[in-house]
Formats: sequence, structure tokens, C-alpha cells
Amino acid sequence: MTTDIRHAAATDATALAELRWEFRAGKSAPAEEHGAFVGRCATWMSRELTVGAWHAWVAVQDARIVGQIWMQVLSKIPNPNGERERHAYISNVYVAPSARGGTGTRLLETAIGWATANGVDYVVLWPTSRSRTLYARHGFGVSDAFLGLQCP
Repeated sequence: MTTDIRHAAATDATALAELRWEFRAGKSAPAEEHGAFVGRCATWMSRELTVGAWHAWVAVQDARIVGQIWMQVLSKIPNPNGERERHAYISNVYVAPSARGGTGTRLLETAIGWATANGVDYVVLWPTSRSRTLYARHGFGVSDAFLGLQCP
């Protein structure tokens, strides 16, 4: 079965919101009803893709979206020393169980390729324990170069 990777469009928002539900509701009990969440999430996704605040790519099999990856680019303050002036945050990497076996790798490689071609300096993400090996195979590692704070 062939899986195509392409940029997500605002018209994909409902399918992407359904995958988001599948991804997150599978981790812990939802605090929101399915239909309400999908509607709210699809509205957010459509808006973010339309204004270009986020980039997303989808994996498509038999005309059905089976996976996604999202990336937000953060501009850095200009530097006079030639440093690249963009960071990126990857989130919501998810592939339906029936489509796993290389699809996540292709989505990640597509996002990394885009980041590299578009002057991104550093890509960050928060992996699950299960996904750490995927990211490690692509050069991600724990860094002590930055600090984080989880707000109360």
C-alpha cells in the first residue's frame, strides 16, 4: 500500500482533529466530549494552517489521512554573527496503528528536510517514551544547552 506525504491544508482539519482525538484520548481519559473536541480542534487547526502559524504534513493512504506531524517556527532576534535566526517546535506526531511501519519516519524526515531548507537552527520536541528511539535515530538528543520551566 502506497503512502503519500504532503503538506496539510485547512480542508484537512476535521480528519486531523479526529487523529488528534485518537492520539490523545488513547493516553488518558478525555475531559471533553468527542464531538465538541473535534469541532474545537478542527476550527483551531484550520485557522492555524490558513494563517501559516503552523506547518503540518499528512500521510495519506487510499485517499485517507492516516498520520500527521506539526511544526511551529519561532523567530529568533536577529544576530550579527551569521547564526540562523529560526527555531522550530515539532508536535502531534501520530500515525494510526494500521499505517505504522515507516510512516512516522517519513513524516519526520519531511519536517526535518523542510526545517533544514528553511534556515531553522534547532528543532525541539517532547517525545513519549515510545517515540524516543525514532527521534534518536534522526539525531535528536538530550541537550543541556537550554533550560525549561513548566508553569504551575
